[in-house]
Amino acid sequence: MEAAEFRRRGKEMVDLIADYLENIEQRPVYPDVEPGYLRSLIPEEAPEEPDTYEDVVKDIERVIMPGVTHWHSPYFYAYFPTANSFPAMLADMLSGAIGCIGFSWAASPACTELETVMMDWLGKMLKLPEDFIAGTHGQGGGVIQGTASEATLVALLAARSRAVRMILASDPQRPETGITSKLVAYSSDQAHCSVERAGMIAGVRMKKIPTEQSDKYAVQGETLRRMIQEDKAAGLIPFYVRTEHTHPLLQYSGNAEKIWMHIDAAYAGSSFICPEFRPLLNGIEFADSFNFNPHKWLLVNFDCSTMWVRKRSDLIGAFKMDPLYLKHDHQESGRYFYTDNSLFRSLKMWFVFRMYGLKGLQDYIRKHVELAKEFESLVRADQRFEISADVVLGLVCFRLKGSNEVNETLLKRINNGRKIHLVPCQLSGQFVLRFAVCARTTESRHIREAWRLITQLAEEVMQELPH
Repeated sequence: MEAAEFRRRGKEMVDLIADYLENIEQRPVYPDVEPGYLRSLIPEEAPEEPDTYEDVVKDIERVIMPGVTHWHSPYFYAYFPTANSFPAMLADMLSGAIGCIGFSWAASPACTELETVMMDWLGKMLKLPEDFIAGTHGQGGGVIQGTASEATLVALLAARSRAVRMILASDPQRPETGITSKLVAYSSDQAHCSVERAGMIAGVRMKKIPTEQSDKYAVQGETLRRMIQEDKAAGLIPFYVRTEHTHPLLQYSGNAEKIWMHIDAAYAGSSFICPEFRPLLNGIEFADSFNFNPHKWLLVNFDCSTMWVRKRSDLIGAFKMDPLYLKHDHQESGRYFYTDNSLFRSLKMWFVFRMYGLKGLQDYIRKHVELAKEFESLVRADQRFEISADVVLGLVCFRLKGSNEVNETLLKRINNGRKIHLVPCQLSGQFVLRFAVCARTTESRHIREAWRLITQLAEEVMQELPH
């Protein structure tokens, strides 16, 4: 394909994408296929001679679309939002065309510098302490990761490295293996499974901090303090705490043990650009690192997971490699610390932040929260249902009053219908349905249509119960 054809095909692809998104709600939100459906639709091997572009495009509907779960449908309420906006898509095109790999400032200065500045822009939107902003007198800064799971692992490895260095500084004769074998990290029992996996990769113990429904499933500072003291008495070395909430940091802000505090606000973090939700981040001043995903709820398409650290040197010290081919005249400039694989993901942030503005992004977040509150009010108005957790942002956890089996049956009916899509969670042993406002195009009418379908199916399920 030469430039002339690319111009033509590119315009056609933009039309295809726009048509897909404009008409997405006409498609079943969840696919009706069985595992392995796709293999029979395409050849066993790649073609020796090139196919035509027209043939490839025809196969999008024949092969791909039947197996797509339409995450950007206004009838998709599962998991969490995944961001999608036209400015971000255009930036992705440009990023792909430039195609640079910014593993150092010299490899592509604009790639490194735009990422640093965009992280500062976003940090200021969030009103992060100056310690986390690279363009200040602080020692910190931000870097884009692929996912929050990556950020959890990066923070854990940096914390492990710092803990080992600190112990060896006071006891140089101590074998490093004798230190790492006693390290212990902590995370909420409500945490994503990626946290436990990070502990496995890092080769350290990861203990779950128990939470209670009465505390809104948030880690309590006193519980954390007690676990740390018990582990220290047993000869272990507490070194890392990962939490979704900041108030345990407020309660445990003394931190005399120099434990690394990592805040993971993967979904909720986008809302902190709104003043009314910023108090959810109070306590950030005691954290060592903070992460959230603009690719969830801030209209920046995947992947873009933003991570800030209080001290750049902690990250650099854990991962720095300095081979001859990466050396350059400006590497000691101090503000840039990308040591591996920095792609031009910051272009998406630049386009979105400029074309929406802070006000436009705040309006988008607030609209989703209002829609979630609307759904909550519909649930509360129906005596057959109950709300299972506080509705703070765009997620509503609810269930039919009754057994777990009844709720499992209801969810199966909902998803088998393929008109809307939800997934469950478990809270205090109860099977709970999650309703997350996800798509950029979701409106009040979609919420009400979803609720009508849920109540209709709930009536069918309840009528089938033995009397």
